[in-house]
Amino acid sequence: MDFGFDARTEELRAKLLAFMDEHVYPAEQIADEQRELLASPWDTPQVVEDLKAEAKRQGLWNLFLPDETYGAGLTNLQYAPLAEITGRSPHLAPTALNCAAPDTGNMEVLAQFGDEAQRKQWLEPLLAGEIRSAFAMTEPEVASSDATNIETRIERASDGSDEYVVNGRKWYISGAMNPDCKIFIVMGKTDPEGADVRRQQSMILVPRDTPGVEVRRAMRVYGYEDHSHGGHAEVLFHDVRVPASNLIGEEGGGFAIAQARLGPGRIHHCMRLIGMAERAIELMCRRAVSRTAFGKPIAQQGVVQNWIADARVTVEQLRLLVLKTAWLMDTVGNRGAHTEIQAIKIATPRAVVDILDRAVQVHGAGGVSQDFPLAELWAAARTLKLADGPDEVHQRSLARRELKEYL
Repeated sequence: MDFGFDARTEELRAKLLAFMDEHVYPAEQIADEQRELLASPWDTPQVVEDLKAEAKRQGLWNLFLPDETYGAGLTNLQYAPLAEITGRSPHLAPTALNCAAPDTGNMEVLAQFGDEAQRKQWLEPLLAGEIRSAFAMTEPEVASSDATNIETRIERASDGSDEYVVNGRKWYISGAMNPDCKIFIVMGKTDPEGADVRRQQSMILVPRDTPGVEVRRAMRVYGYEDHSHGGHAEVLFHDVRVPASNLIGEEGGGFAIAQARLGPGRIHHCMRLIGMAERAIELMCRRAVSRTAFGKPIAQQGVVQNWIADARVTVEQLRLLVLKTAWLMDTVGNRGAHTEIQAIKIATPRAVVDILDRAVQVHGAGGVSQDFPLAELWAAARTLKLADGPDEVHQRSLARRELKEYL
């Protein structure tokens, strides 16, 4: 395993670091100020559109997609240090580069499983950053950590028309509050009584303006409405009729598509989490040397020094595990890297939440305020202990794999 940056990664990394310094960090406060003046809190601030235009101009666009036909053609190992950099401003930088969830996962699904017409209608405008999208999987009535629980129904129309009818209730559907969100990828059951519980589900494309689609309300995350991702919505589908051609792949293929989608999503989250931790360490150090308590700088307090040292050790460990996982995904595929993907999904959010918590503590009251990004970063990192499968599900699966040879 060689984790040294190749020439292309070095070039993109240098450009991205400069882009962050010159454009993204200065835009953080501007975006908040512009959002206060918008007609709707879910509209996109002009500074975000300006960032997208500049990123596209500089060639910092669609870096996440390894398919050269549609994306930058980077390997996971090449993308890892770039995603880490964007994680330092996770509510702005990924969107600026068209590398933000849930659009990234949806573009991957369409590129890998969509047919030519679906890619033309939905993938191309997503790649261009002209529209946004949402992935409708999680439901309030069931434990969605077990995807076989999904209750939304995708049924053939009973009137003989070549259509599917969708009925169900979803929530925490990321991006759905954004008026630029034009398409939902909906997961539901086409064969609820099927013998194989992993072949009961399918995925289908539902345009937002289809009659029967109701974006009911925004769901908050630790009190935040997460405007940067277009919010997280509760969405109802009531007798929503779409053409049968909107089905992605085949009937019964939804579970497999979900697994293919979530693998890259999980490592992308972990890449960005490392960037979040790096920014927390930087802020913690700056605060520690600028504040005095009990007659000496906070930086000279032993407990604070321990927090900083432990944070550095933890980040270096996490980065190596994430890079190893990226290398395995590139060399033996997602299935071959399954253990490592689960390991980073367990370890990274847990550790980064702790680092951010220490950074908040060093900042005192400022740490929980809107004057520093730490509280919002903490909320985002803590949410990732649930998103794309809660820790306990991954621990269960990982333990079973470890125990298998002994049973």
